[in-house]
Amino acid sequence: MGAQIAAHLANAGLAVLLLDINTQTATAGLRRATKLKPGPFFDQKCRNRIRIGGLDQDLAALTEYDWIVEAVVEQLSTKQALIEQVALHRRADAIVSSNTSGIPIGAISQGRSEEFRRHWLGSHFFNPPRYLRLVELVPTNDTSPQVVETLSSFIDHRLGKGVVLAKDTPGFIANRVGLYSVACALSELQSGQFTIEDIDALTGPILGRPKSATFRTMDIAGLDILARVATDLVERLDTDHEQQIFKLTPLIGELLNRGWIGEKSGQGFYKKVQGPNGSTILTLDPTTMQYREKRSPKLATLDTARALKNDSDRLRHLFMAQDHVGRFMRATIGRTLLYTAETAPAMAHHPDDVDRALRWGFGWERGPFELLDTLGVDTVLEACHPESGRDLSKAAQEWAWISPRAGKAKDSAATQPRLVRSSPLPPAGPDLLLLSSAKQRNGVLRENVGASLVDLDDGVLAVEFHSKLNTIGGDTIEMLKAGVIEASGGFLGLVIGNEAVNFCAGANLMLVLLEAQEGNWNEVDLMVRTFQQAVLGLRYAPIPVVAVPAGLTLGGGCEIVLHADRVQAAAETYMGQVEVGVGLIPAGCGTKELTMRAADQTPKDGDPLPQLKRAFELIGLGKTSTSAIDAKQLGLLRDVDAITMNPERLLSDAKATVLYQTRSGYHPPDHRSAIPVGGESTRAMLDLGVHLALRAGHISNHDATIGRAIARVMTGGELPHATTVTEQYLLDLEREAFLSLCGQPKTLDRIRHTLKTGKALRN
Repeated sequence: MGAQIAAHLANAGLAVLLLDINTQTATAGLRRATKLKPGPFFDQKCRNRIRIGGLDQDLAALTEYDWIVEAVVEQLSTKQALIEQVALHRRADAIVSSNTSGIPIGAISQGRSEEFRRHWLGSHFFNPPRYLRLVELVPTNDTSPQVVETLSSFIDHRLGKGVVLAKDTPGFIANRVGLYSVACALSELQSGQFTIEDIDALTGPILGRPKSATFRTMDIAGLDILARVATDLVERLDTDHEQQIFKLTPLIGELLNRGWIGEKSGQGFYKKVQGPNGSTILTLDPTTMQYREKRSPKLATLDTARALKNDSDRLRHLFMAQDHVGRFMRATIGRTLLYTAETAPAMAHHPDDVDRALRWGFGWERGPFELLDTLGVDTVLEACHPESGRDLSKAAQEWAWISPRAGKAKDSAATQPRLVRSSPLPPAGPDLLLLSSAKQRNGVLRENVGASLVDLDDGVLAVEFHSKLNTIGGDTIEMLKAGVIEASGGFLGLVIGNEAVNFCAGANLMLVLLEAQEGNWNEVDLMVRTFQQAVLGLRYAPIPVVAVPAGLTLGGGCEIVLHADRVQAAAETYMGQVEVGVGLIPAGCGTKELTMRAADQTPKDGDPLPQLKRAFELIGLGKTSTSAIDAKQLGLLRDVDAITMNPERLLSDAKATVLYQTRSGYHPPDHRSAIPVGGESTRAMLDLGVHLALRAGHISNHDATIGRAIARVMTGGELPHATTVTEQYLLDLEREAFLSLCGQPKTLDRIRHTLKTGKALRN
């Protein structure tokens, strides 16, 4: 964990010293971390920012550093001994923190000076620290408020994390609530009414939680870690109920005894085995402790809930169902919500902090108090305690601003659900989630099924995509054009972005498939022309256009980003021209743009082939960046494009970029009329590479067909020699190639396969 924290600090551009018992163990730890999938580094250059050392000889180097993070084994005595040594070598103003997941922060610093304790607090990163946003900061009574403010701001802005202030109590916030939810699920598994697959189906995306749900998440985190946190909670919590629930079930002890602690041991609740046809996931049968084939859940109530479009309706349907699924929900979700409401005042300073902790730390779409809000406090109480008429304690009601119950369950006043809050969970700060705040203030200027126009204030307009996976269809293109017209007439600039996980997964392939299957080539041609015009409209708009990619930014989404005046990218941006995977080439100006960039990057009087080959492989291999930094290495982002670590600050940073461009006296670029292309001889070189890859078995025959089509566009078509062409000339070539490939049966097979499975077909 320490190596992974060091990796993410290096991702943020910081110089890092990683110390372990000695240099050898530090090196080995970093090597192990580097091999993790997904990887902890944005790219290899980030790895080079980490310096390795040993506690046996390098403690004196701590004087060079501003923040020292302790992340050793979860033993109080070990941590205290290390902190005693750190105190002897740290600079007087350096902040020192512990990454403990539950040991009392105040206890670790016992015996240290008053000055040390002012600079001491907990900083609990969640694993893996690159990908999970939560950092719980845990000050003690001695911690300086200035230290808390400084570190909070740094972790937010520089590391891109969501910061929640927690009280120095067992498990802090997220682990205590999250583990309680897990313990409830384990109890239900022990009842024998549900399989592991059943419970994961009931506690995953259907509830707005990650696909890993309950048991897959435990395997990823490690059952040894789960048990250690649970043991700590049992030792430090004093109520009979908490000690009983956090003891977990005998199954966990049995798995630990066998060494089946999850992914790092190769097996836990699930086990991956290799066979002649690839890998297969098996599931543990707790009654026999044998692994069997995975089974699809057969739960009628779950199937009915999936058919409901509204998330809240799905939740209510599951929670109130009068069968074993409903009983499961009340015994797990219901119990967790009521437990959270009662214990939150001891863990957190505000109900919103509890919701953010579970959102950021465990990937819940809605936190406990948001869920209570959706169901209604009384509904949960009535469902979980129908006989007792139990209410929340007065202290819990006052802390969460829940009005007292008006009467008994049979009274009409009591049937009205009490709400925890009267509005959605607000952003954690004024510059966070700018789009959501703007829509609450200003509403939506214009919208259709695919996208909306939103006034971000200060003269900046936004185009927000909101189709499924933000794919591009006619509605999206219409709103892109409308955004340019609207911004050009009454705004200073335009931002293209959203607050979804993914910016855009590309064009709507179903539309392409339907028209191609019917041979409606004029319709396909019109679709491509229209998209090309919209993308060029961004490039040559009279006002600055800033694209804001995050997550998946593929195909047509990548082409939009390539044509923005500036890009403000999330650090976790997975960007690429992946059309080859569906048997096509980029035809929304993407092939043209990468051809132009290759020419622009070629030194004067230099050989253009190396840069062109790099761009050709980028398209032909469907390469996707592993981060925004990697996107710069690939040439998909430019040096002038910026990166934001905190995804909730993306729109705010993009807005600032628009205003800066405006103040700097923005002028749109000139149309390109003399783009160098290599002609026949250069195309022959690219075609040779395709041929060699085919002969070596690296690509299929259809891949070769696509590769030759890409080469033809990038070298100028049938031109006999090197010359210059216009931008429109290249656009016509890429559109022609796109149409030709749409007529290939193997391309249509690829599109069908991708639409059905979400995966590429290499036929």
